[in-house]
Amino acid sequence: MKTAKLIVMYPQPTNLDTFEQRYANEHVPMAVEKLAGKTRFVASLITGSVGSNAPAPFHRIAEVYFPSMQALEDCLNSAGGQETAGHAVEISTGGAPVFLIAEVESFDF
Repeated sequence: MKTAKLIVMYPQPTNLDTFEQRYANEHVPMAVEKLAGKTRFVASLITGSVGSNAPAPFHRIAEVYFPSMQALEDCLNSAGGQETAGHAVEISTGGAPVFLIAEVESFDF
């Protein structure tokens, strides 16, 4: 069975310090506590774009892994999932975050 993940891409914030403080102190603990069924949470800070001197279009990308698509959908439809998604939108001062859903195939080398 394929696993699934929720990807949340945050645009460059208008106030970097405020965003980072709220992300670390409010959002990550909320996601850890309220996203039921998750198996892994990866929060990446984007430091640049390959082959470009322009700023990257996203500041952070969060990936939340689930054992199945059904578990991901159940989480998103739960009160905790809705609250966490709403908080992601609230703290994203550079515009609305992009939410994506993906099936995951992993290859280890």
